Amino acid sequence: MKVVAQAEKSDLITHDSDIERAAFALKAMSHPLRLKILCAVGEQEMAVQDIVDHVGTTQSNVSQHLAKLRDKDILASRRDANRIYYRVKDDRTLRLVEMMRDVFCSDGL
Repeated sequence: MKVVAQAEKSDLITHDSDIERAAFALKAMSHPLRLKILCAVGEQEMAVQDIVDHVGTTQSNVSQHLAKLRDKDILASRRDANRIYYRVKDDRTLRLVEMMRDVFCSDGL
């Protein structure tokens, strides 16, 4: 059994490009406020002001972190008149956030 488990672990990520993409995404999400933004947005689309209200910091601070998440291809944005809306670009990111919640959050137990 132990040999099988070790063989499975060694096959988790085998391609360098996949490892780099995973590290890139994790680095982009590693700031507490950026992770909080991702949790706030979740599966929905939110306007910047709604995100600001949800995470509880300044609009300027949130905008800086939204720009980083957008630049790192984690979030997508669209403009409707004078409002900008954000959504998580890839469902795999949401799965990762859900797994982190399950592992790290006391209410995930």
